[in-house]
Amino acid sequence: MSHFEGRQIGEIGAAASQAQLVDSFLRQYLHHQKQIYLYIAAFLRSGSDIDDVLQETSLVLWSKYHEFRPDGDFLRWACGIAKLEVYRFCRNRKGVTMPFDDELFEQLAAERESLNDHLERRRGALSNCIQKLNHRDRELIESCYLAGATTKLVAEQISRPVNAVYQSLGRIRRVLHECVTRALAAQEG
Repeated sequence: MSHFEGRQIGEIGAAASQAQLVDSFLRQYLHHQKQIYLYIAAFLRSGSDIDDVLQETSLVLWSKYHEFRPDGDFLRWACGIAKLEVYRFCRNRKGVTMPFDDELFEQLAAERESLNDHLERRRGALSNCIQKLNHRDRELIESCYLAGATTKLVAEQISRPVNAVYQSLGRIRRVLHECVTRALAAQEG
């Protein structure tokens, strides 16, 4: 193999690795975008201000995607950047004031990050618990919640009385609640 061919192979490998990093970054961003929005909303009142800060945060995240570690905590990293963008937005924007002082802002940011961690553990536990359901219960939950359908519509589709579907959903919710509670207790213990 010539030096030129070896260099080309190396460049192809680097490009593939870069494409994988971009793909992983975009997947994480899309997965956590709503949580980043809610994090920003904890500090700002106006929907348009929240949207502006989310846009700026997204641009900064994208400009720093090369710092992204696929095995790292994307949400913590993104919220750290969002916190700085909220702070910058309030400092630079006329008519927008931080509704609290710097010390309280830092305390709220720390609490929000802690809450994100807790919610992420709950989501993970819920996802695992849903996978443990029997096929019929999992399909019912997915039909009602993931597809955004009404209970009445689902009852019609599966030819069951609406009341029976409500009762099944109640039973499944209790099973999921118990499963999530046990999973979180095991993580903490």
